[in-house]
Order: sequence, then C-alpha cells, then structure tokens
Amino acid sequence: MPKVYARRRLSLVAAFAGLIATVGLFNGPAASAALPTPVSAATARTYLASLTVATEDRTGYDRDLFPHWITISGTCNTRETVLKRDGTNVVTSSACAATSGSWYSVYDGATWTAASDLDIDHLVPLAEAWDSGADSWTTARRQSFANDLTRPQLIAVTDNVNQSKSDQDPAEWMPSRTAYACTYVRAWVQVKYYYDLSVDSAEKTKLSSVLSGC
Repeated sequence: MPKVYARRRLSLVAAFAGLIATVGLFNGPAASAALPTPVSAATARTYLASLTVATEDRTGYDRDLFPHWITISGTCNTRETVLKRDGTNVVTSSACAATSGSWYSVYDGATWTAASDLDIDHLVPLAEAWDSGADSWTTARRQSFANDLTRPQLIAVTDNVNQSKSDQDPAEWMPSRTAYACTYVRAWVQVKYYYDLSVDSAEKTKLSSVLSGC
C-alpha cells in the first residue's frame, strides 16, 4: 500500500472515529450529577468490616432534629447549591432559585429541565442515620450531616424516585440503574464510616454482596 494512501486512510479513520464520539456525546445524558467521588470498592470493604452491627431504633425520631436546608453562600441554601452543582447550564435568579438548566438523575436515568422535578436526596437518609446512632448527636452535628457537601451524601435525583426510596437502606432499596449500584454502596459505606454510624445485619449483607462485584 502506498504511504500517501495509507496516511489518507488513517486520517479518514480518525475523522470517522471523532464523528462517532461527537454523536455519542449528543446522544448521552444532558447532565451528570456531581456527587463527590466515593472511596474505592476496596476501601469501602475495609470500612464496612469495621462498622458496628446493631439493630435499629427509631425512638424519638423527628426530621426537624436535622436542620436543613441551611445557607451555604450568599442567598444560596444547600438545595440550591446542589442543584447548581449537579446540573448543566443552570441559570439562577437573584434569590439563587434555579430558573433553567438540565439535570440527569443517576438513580433512574431520567433527564429533567425543571428544578421542581428534582429532590435532593440524603443518600444515607436522616431517619436511617437516627436509627444508626445520630440520636445521640448534638443538633450541630445533625445539621452538618443534613447539609454535608463534602462527603458523597447529597445528590439531585428525580423527585418521585427519592420519595419511593424514602428512609430505606440498601437491603430494602437500590437505584433502578444497576450501573450505579457500586457508586451508591461505596458512597453509603463512606458516609456511615465517616459519621461512625452502625449497620444492621441485612444492610451489611447487601452492602457486602454489591461491593464484592465492584
């Protein structure tokens, strides 16, 4: 094969590959949630092994014991901050309300263009935290937990999916997108480990099962 022809052929192949990649970008999600990257599966397995296993106790739980959403910066509260973080081309009003943008919900694969269609999920639910040790925390620590933007704890997702999840742990509920299962359990374990929360036996079994395949 002449060298000139070979170079032209390689150029055409590269251009075609680039075109495919570009088309892939347009066909992909309009936005991708920016949950802080959880620890690796290996680290999550180590963390999980160290967590206390205990039965859950919801005595005295009240959502208001976890103050949220708090002001993060200027006029922006925690919900508005996560909406801006997790969306694409998000436009906000002077009051920090998202007036337009695009959000991809990693739990179910849906894309939304109205902020009202999204909830900010506490990946480890407030009630689950209470059951697992937060009942002994100060109000200040519960507030920090409920508004934690540093750990992989808050994420914008489809509102009715979040409502379906409610306060269930991974033994009872997992995202319908199985591709997100590893990320979800890695984040769950990291948050529980950081806040020194316990797990119940069924929860630990499910977490171990998913992590073993990550």
